[in-house]
Amino acid sequence: MSGEATALLAALFLVFAALYSTVGHAGASGYLAAMALVGSPPDVMRPTALTLNILVAMIATVKFYRAGCFSWRLFWPFAIASVPFALIGGVMTLPIPIYKRLVGFVLLYSAARLAWKPVPVEIPFRPPAVPLAVGVGAVIGLLSGLTGVGGGVFLTPLLLFMEWGDPKTAFGVAAPFILLNSIAGLAGLLTQHAPLPAAIPVWAVAVIVGGWLGATYGSRRPGQPVVQRVLAVVLLVAGAKLIAGV
Repeated sequence: MSGEATALLAALFLVFAALYSTVGHAGASGYLAAMALVGSPPDVMRPTALTLNILVAMIATVKFYRAGCFSWRLFWPFAIASVPFALIGGVMTLPIPIYKRLVGFVLLYSAARLAWKPVPVEIPFRPPAVPLAVGVGAVIGLLSGLTGVGGGVFLTPLLLFMEWGDPKTAFGVAAPFILLNSIAGLAGLLTQHAPLPAAIPVWAVAVIVGGWLGATYGSRRPGQPVVQRVLAVVLLVAGAKLIAGV
């Protein structure tokens, strides 16, 4: 990869990390879209995105936890099944163009709803039954491993629209959920000897800076409509990427 492409990706990764981390996300779908834009080899895209995801998710997890946004009761039923299924998805290399497009349209619909009418903080929220959360977590985990994302783009809108958590809690739960799924997905990929590019250290610095800035802002203003609209942009990018098949 040329120096110009490396620098361009570093700039894009910093922006995506800052944008996504304001809502407890880590930016994998944005990283994948950026790499597709510059023509990165497909075999390095998923491991690269997941590696950068882990760094940003670690920062977001600490920031949102310290801000009092985390709920163990809401988190564990989703995570307990998502992690092993993310590992399975990371090992798999099934062609899933139709499935990715269907999920992409769901994300676009979620983005439109959230941009048009942010979820009010004062609505009473109630976590789902444990068996339901475990099943949903398994599906999200498998999809996360297959697509190379951490799963936050699926979990967060579901928590909000099903009224299982308020925005503050949803963002705080998304960060560690993404962190664990990204670690599991990357572990699965590495068993298949997936390569990592030489520019990873440069990109790591970029996403750490962006993630720190975004998570600092988002953890202090998790219930603000403007932050929820940032989530809508995140979902829009992720949905468009999946529909485009990149």
